[in-house]
Amino acid sequence: MTTLGRPETFKRDWVDGFVTAYGRTVRKVPDAYGVLGRQVPSDGKVAVIIGGGCGHYPAFAGLVGPGLAAGAVVGDVFTSPSAEQVYRTARAADGGAGVLFGYGNYQGDVLHFGLAARRLAAEGIESRTILVTDDIASGPAEEPSRRRGVAGDFLVFKIAGAAAERGDDLAAVHAAAVQANANTRTFGVAFGGCTLPGAAEPLFTVAENRMELGLGIHGEPGVRTVDRLSATELADELVDGLLPELPAGDGRVVVLLNGLGRTKYEEMFVTYTRVHERLAAAGLSPLHTEVGEFVTSLDMAGVSLSVLVLDDELAELYAAPCDTPGYRSTGAVLEQVPLESTVDRSLARPEGKAGNGIVDRVLTAALESIERNEAELGRLDAVAADGDHGLGMTRGMRAALAAARTAEDDGEPVSGALLAAGTALADAAGGASGALYGVLLAETGAGLTGLAPAEIDLAALSRGVDAAVLAFVELGRARPGEKTMLDAIEPFRVALREQAEAGAGVADGWHKAAQCAATAAERTADLVPAKGRAARLAERSRGHADPGATSFALIVTAIGAALNRKDDR
Repeated sequence: MTTLGRPETFKRDWVDGFVTAYGRTVRKVPDAYGVLGRQVPSDGKVAVIIGGGCGHYPAFAGLVGPGLAAGAVVGDVFTSPSAEQVYRTARAADGGAGVLFGYGNYQGDVLHFGLAARRLAAEGIESRTILVTDDIASGPAEEPSRRRGVAGDFLVFKIAGAAAERGDDLAAVHAAAVQANANTRTFGVAFGGCTLPGAAEPLFTVAENRMELGLGIHGEPGVRTVDRLSATELADELVDGLLPELPAGDGRVVVLLNGLGRTKYEEMFVTYTRVHERLAAAGLSPLHTEVGEFVTSLDMAGVSLSVLVLDDELAELYAAPCDTPGYRSTGAVLEQVPLESTVDRSLARPEGKAGNGIVDRVLTAALESIERNEAELGRLDAVAADGDHGLGMTRGMRAALAAARTAEDDGEPVSGALLAAGTALADAAGGASGALYGVLLAETGAGLTGLAPAEIDLAALSRGVDAAVLAFVELGRARPGEKTMLDAIEPFRVALREQAEAGAGVADGWHKAAQCAATAAERTADLVPAKGRAARLAERSRGHADPGATSFALIVTAIGAALNRKDDR
């Protein structure tokens, strides 16, 4: 959590900043910690007023605008707004058609919003209330009134706001919100606590490599603690928790995967693929999907999954457009969202032992070496870069092996198999290393065009490697001594050329050249980088070998060992 600002004025300061940033669409309620839409009050239109403690943005103030809430009132962090603040906000928003209050089922909110409703009634202003109770972890299904309101707040507020925008009277807006709440279920998980403004320690903690299933948005206890799950396993836990709780329907649903404040969008998208698969397998059709931050908890690490079961009325209301600082919709198409899947064969290791093809055999050995050293390559890369070299090389080498195996099975010569391998490696690994390794494989193969395996001697290999390194230098624009892959590649190329000129055989000559590459890779620890991301943190990398040079040495060493084995199958 940021340390900017003062804890005692946090509520005031962030509301001031919010209305300053979005002043074109919202304004402050005079003498209150509330915000209204610029078009509010609107004569003859029900005013939907939502609220709760701050710390949950974009709930609640971020959801004020046409098609959603008329206004929002906020309390201190994780604390209900006072009855006076609620009253002032609702009074300023009333357009003569009454007020619908919407908030989560927390005692402080119930008391203060209830007191405000009584005061409005005394002045002749009618109001109704929707308590959101979507959190299945907080109470038994038989007693929904005991359940908390969490990310399902957003779905219920969206329905209520659309009904009010349509011109429904107060009773109809309330009825739509009640039905939305009855049809909404949420289940969440946290894997890191949140820190209150000005606090030195988190409000709560989650043990390392553990997750808290069912944790509330204020740190309320969950239902159980489990080991840290993968994205697929997490999706299964969330869906398995929700499916038995969902009310009957015709299969149409809204799905909301909500981030609690610190979970990255990319991570949520990874999880959502499995969520979608599981829901579709259960016969559900997600007509609308929301993935992002809707009801957060400061900087808590975690996600929640909400499902709203639709009927004809709810489907029409949810599809209606809205425009708020935190969420906008131009109006959704009422049809099932298809499951899009990208096939990435590089994620899985090619099955089976190496085949009869020479490229298959040597790349199998190279892949095994990279897999064994993946963590070390990542560690070396993390010294002065982003730490992904080991993972990228594993991914790339798996793709290269799969492509080479397929090519040789289809009758491609060595040159064709190496071209396929290089193209696949560059595609799967990505980044500079992927492109450069792809060039090395493809250009080496090009130098062997027209040669059968039995015709490839060390001289031919040396010529192919010479051409590949030339292309590598032209593409990467590296020079020896800059602490790059080239500092292992060039000694290998020179040694291979010397071995070929001395008349060495393929296996022996390659093995000796690989030893030179390994020695050169180790010596890169004495260098400082002059190119790429690592150059910015040059001194930090001193004493650590270059990851690219190290992976190259591992690959050519493994290939040399495979060439020396008479039968590695």
